[in-house]
Amino acid sequence: MKNEMTLAFDSISENEGFARVAVAAFVTQLNPTLEEVSDIRTAVSEAVTNAIIHGYPEGVHTVVVRALLNEETVELWVTDEGVGMEDIKQAMEPLYTSRPELERSGMGFMFMEAFMDEVEVRSSPGAGTTVYMKKRICRSQGQQEG
Repeated sequence: MKNEMTLAFDSISENEGFARVAVAAFVTQLNPTLEEVSDIRTAVSEAVTNAIIHGYPEGVHTVVVRALLNEETVELWVTDEGVGMEDIKQAMEPLYTSRPELERSGMGFMFMEAFMDEVEVRSSPGAGTTVYMKKRICRSQGQQEG
């Protein structure tokens, strides 16, 4: 089975929950476990929050979430066209935050990496950021294909 969705929304914090729930609902087509759904929800939440807080520090712009279901994997892209990052490696270090005045924990990328099988970040200063995440959905024995 292959299925894809794209969701675009304003970069306001209230839409983080919307994106998390929409992706979780979409992924249920693969019959994930509750733990897998929770992992995906957390990773999406962190990526979308980063796009809103760090990608667009001023003004309301658009965040795009794309999800692709393919057999037993879910692939996700969270994209903003905001300020981008000069040093991706530094941004992905635990406890690093570009907005310390907001008392951010700097753990977003660490959570994404812990809950997903693969995380890649592409970013250019002034051109935005795309976070790519992939997770294999492990169907338990006895689970029927939907």
